[in-house]
Amino acid sequence: MLALRRLARLKSTLAAAVDECGVPLRPTWSVNELLSSYPKPILSDDALVRLHQLSALIPPKEGSSEFRKLKAEMEDLVKLVEAVKLVNTNGVQVGQGLETKFSATATALPETGPSGRSLMKHALGRRMVLRCRIGQTAIKKS
Repeated sequence: MLALRRLARLKSTLAAAVDECGVPLRPTWSVNELLSSYPKPILSDDALVRLHQLSALIPPKEGSSEFRKLKAEMEDLVKLVEAVKLVNTNGVQVGQGLETKFSATATALPETGPSGRSLMKHALGRRMVLRCRIGQTAIKKS
């Protein structure tokens, strides 16, 4: 089933119209579409109350509409986490991304004036007077 989802996603990506940079003009898939193909986990009322206790939070009253809504949202979050855990990361290297593709062609921005440490030294070297609105105390820095 997972292979079918991957094939469908790959097929939709390949058939998508793209702009001059290769970015699809319309979304090729959605998180909601992907998550709808996974079964919804069931979170017990006791588990939700326990999560509140562990978080030092007061849970909504059991059986209330707020409790049911929160429970449904938590079940959706569990479903998302489970879907992320199923992603095959074999062969993926940490730090691998677009920056490696574009770093060879990137050009540095021209320096237009002082920046970084020189600006910081300039700011700290100047005599500054800061007024604290609470108590109207003047602080002088030399």
